Amino acid sequence: MVGTAKVRDNSRAAPIPGRQQTMERFREQGGRIAAVLPIHYPRALLRAHRILPVEIWGPAQAFTPLADSRLQSYICPLARNALDFLLREGARRVDMVLVPHTCDSLQGLGSLLLDQAHLDRPTLNFYLPRGAGDASVDYLAAEIRSLSAALSRISGRSPREEELIECVMLEEEADSLLSELLGARPRLPLPDHTFYRVVRSREYLPAEDFISSANGVLAGRTSLGAPERLPILLSGIVPEPMEIFDALAGFGAFAAACDLACASRRLYPGGKSGDPFRRMAESLLGAPPDFTRGSAIRDRVRYLRANADKSGARGVLFYPVKFCEPELFDLPLLRKGLDGAGLASTVIEAPLHPHLSQVLVPRDPGPPPRPGGVTPAGALPER
Repeated sequence: MVGTAKVRDNSRAAPIPGRQQTMERFREQGGRIAAVLPIHYPRALLRAHRILPVEIWGPAQAFTPLADSRLQSYICPLARNALDFLLREGARRVDMVLVPHTCDSLQGLGSLLLDQAHLDRPTLNFYLPRGAGDASVDYLAAEIRSLSAALSRISGRSPREEELIECVMLEEEADSLLSELLGARPRLPLPDHTFYRVVRSREYLPAEDFISSANGVLAGRTSLGAPERLPILLSGIVPEPMEIFDALAGFGAFAAACDLACASRRLYPGGKSGDPFRRMAESLLGAPPDFTRGSAIRDRVRYLRANADKSGARGVLFYPVKFCEPELFDLPLLRKGLDGAGLASTVIEAPLHPHLSQVLVPRDPGPPPRPGGVTPAGALPER
């Protein structure tokens, strides 16, 4: 969960409100709250219904007794932690739950919430196509229309086309700024921890508030000079616990670029259609390649290589959630493709606990590696 973070250094951004504060303010304005599971869903549609999406990325916790009584021990901790959170307290804070069909674990979670959890809150599933092309756009546009009808039964609203277009354009502006923010990472004098709190505020802030925060941070850009730390590309689902960034700093490294499901895998381009439902579908399907949409390995390798080249990253740290089978299935071929391009990589599985494993915390890492000096090109620092 993202709390209040104050951007320092050269940034002009105001402190970022936490989730609870944001939810309370939105309710005071007459809106409703939706708890949304990862990853792809039409934000603009929810906002047109005056529903604020607040995302649940498996809140980091070590004990999940309520979920453990319903799920096997080898289930993805993101789904497990989210279920436990909703059963304990999370569902009481929201008006509905939305579960995109991201993977088998989340599809199963959606069914469980509908049939067995008894949350006393409406639960909706959202299905995405696995592929691209006109047929996928047609299918997804129809799915978004169906979701809108279901939302109308909750919100009591039927947004007009002009309302939908207005919300779509606002979200596209926020998505464009997220892309600009991530692209400017090497030129922003912020610690990773602070930077990614700003990035992850996209998970719950209204688009207009995120736009304001992002513009404030981007105002602090500097001219690109020689990096004082080793730049790497961080890939995975979600950087939880956020102490992973402190560990990277301890090794003299920083996340110059990312391929995170909660961030760069949702760099949606603007749609082209004049129909708001089809435009939302075009935008969702235009995101960078990832396993949740059945993207080819070669496309993911090409994207990671281009991202590393652009940011100057010297290697890739894969940080998948433990038991995330679709992500883990891709890793051997992804790493082989990167190795063939001279880009080193390593893998650390994250159990989504509140604190980072001490195995990853450097005791005495020594002096930071000198880019272009001690550390060979493409290598990651060793302990």
